[in-house]
Amino acid sequence: MDNLFPYDNIIVAVLIFIMGFLFHWVGQLISVLNWDFATKIGLQESKMPKEYKVYEHAIAVADSMIGWIYGLAAVGLILRTEWGYKLAWFPGAILIYHSISYWFWTDNRKKDGHDLTPAPLRIGWTIANIVTGLLTIIVVWNSYK
Repeated sequence: MDNLFPYDNIIVAVLIFIMGFLFHWVGQLISVLNWDFATKIGLQESKMPKEYKVYEHAIAVADSMIGWIYGLAAVGLILRTEWGYKLAWFPGAILIYHSISYWFWTDNRKKDGHDLTPAPLRIGWTIANIVTGLLTIIVVWNSYK
């Protein structure tokens, strides 16, 4: 497996672990298990309209069902295993999806008059997700040369 740059597998694994496993999976799992606690520690918004909470909870459940793969992919990348690179396609694609859907979801909420996300957080979260996703896909794609 070729490296795009030195230690690309380690860098991508750390990004996947932080963005995908910790923020998405652990954060969303906490939300699924105890929504009130997740709200208290800032993982969920306290002033969220009811109709949005249904959607946010569904996303938390979906993220919790798939997010464990992020941790496994990160371990596989660190070990430079073939299965780790194959598994990393999932977090790569899903993190790109997350960045795009989050951007438009918060934009639609703002247009609806329910702007609860500060602009720096919205921009930072979108960039962090898309950079991690794109870098993952580029590194994994490069490993097949």
